[in-house]
Amino acid sequence: MPRYMTIGLEKRGVSCVAELLDKDAPRTCDTVWEALPQGGDVYHAKYARNEVYAMVPRFAAEEPGQENPTVTPIPGDVVYFSFPGGMLDRRFKEEKGIDHLPGVIDLAIFYGRNNLLLNGDVGWVPGNVYATIVEGLGPMAEACNDVWRSGAIGERLLYRRLEE
Repeated sequence: MPRYMTIGLEKRGVSCVAELLDKDAPRTCDTVWEALPQGGDVYHAKYARNEVYAMVPRFAAEEPGQENPTVTPIPGDVVYFSFPGGMLDRRFKEEKGIDHLPGVIDLAIFYGRNNLLLNGDVGWVPGNVYATIVEGLGPMAEACNDVWRSGAIGERLLYRRLEE
């Protein structure tokens, strides 16, 4: 039976529904599902292009490892990244208020085309595609683009289980 979650921008009052890709990324799906709800301050990507994300403290006793990886996410992809503390530079961690954490989980959605997960400091940054947006991508994409144009201050990206 498929599992679904909602992903929303709290202040903008918009959300979408994503289906977990249990057959393609079972460990990542289970890891995220067990940790829901999750969320935090939203950030818009600088380099990846059409991405918004929230950085949250690590929540798994054991990381799922790489599965269903991509460096070229498409619109509607929901991606899990795990960053050890040493991978992120000091200024970045300070700006995001995560400098005290030993590592973080980056929960991201991609809302437009032509994304490339290449970081000038470390090279390719593959992420696990564990869900796909199946409802509400259009309005969510408009709101994500507004985060880019108008700013992210005061906005939160929230992930919740959608259970019947």
